[in-house]
Amino acid sequence: MFVIVFYVPKINVEAVKQAIFKAGAGAIGDYDNCAWQCLGTGQFKPLQGSQPHIGKLDEIELVDEFRVEMVCGAENVRAAINALISAHPYEEPAYHILKTFNLDDLP
Repeated sequence: MFVIVFYVPKINVEAVKQAIFKAGAGAIGDYDNCAWQCLGTGQFKPLQGSQPHIGKLDEIELVDEFRVEMVCGAENVRAAINALISAHPYEEPAYHILKTFNLDDLP
């Protein structure tokens, strides 16, 4: 099992989550569409050669973004990340893939 963590502008959060759910992430036992999210402020500065969705070249941009976390089985991680990248408005979305363990996996 893995946890996918990503950051997405407030206006796009539902569309990106739905794309990732459709790819198989967010299922826990008899539940699906499971996620945790919290609102924060993202910061970045587009550099020469970038094509920013939000912001201007060489200027720091602050954006209301959600940090979203959801579990994902190993068999769906690649599809979920591909869905994330396709649905996300940013040229280079930030995300993490974390390996998780349950009690049965521990010594």
